Amino acid sequence: MIYFIPGLLLLTVIAAAVKKISVYDSFIVGAKEAVKLTFSVLPYLMSIFVMVELFSASGLSEKICGALEKPFSALGIPKEVIELVLLRPLSGSGSLILTENILKTYGVDSYVARCGAVISGCSDTVFYIVAVYLSKIKDKKSYGAVPIALFANLCGAIFACLICRFL
Repeated sequence: MIYFIPGLLLLTVIAAAVKKISVYDSFIVGAKEAVKLTFSVLPYLMSIFVMVELFSASGLSEKICGALEKPFSALGIPKEVIELVLLRPLSGSGSLILTENILKTYGVDSYVARCGAVISGCSDTVFYIVAVYLSKIKDKKSYGAVPIALFANLCGAIFACLICRFL
């Protein structure tokens, strides 16, 4: 297993040699494209980072969590992970910190910690992904992508807590 990556690289070089493709030139072309992608995505990412920071610093996160406590508990989501459910679509690193805090506070084998861990694993940073994808496509009329992805994240959180309840 430790030779998988070196073997894959060697296989790539051999395949390129057989097809008479310059590996170095192909690498340079790919690196140039990566730099272009980075600069085209940067404004979208910065807006997401600012939005996440404002959401947390304004106290809006706490107020929304309080308002959603009863509906989420009816769905089977513990109040301790509501902030994680809300932050996960916005920030991967922020939700990782919340998950770590949940694990430290409630213990790694508690119901709340299991729910938090599974929610972190079964969902993704919707707004980050949408920002990256929409920055590269010409048709910006993908309005349905965000609501569908957020609904899928909510369904994932509900099922995560349901599964954790029985395990």
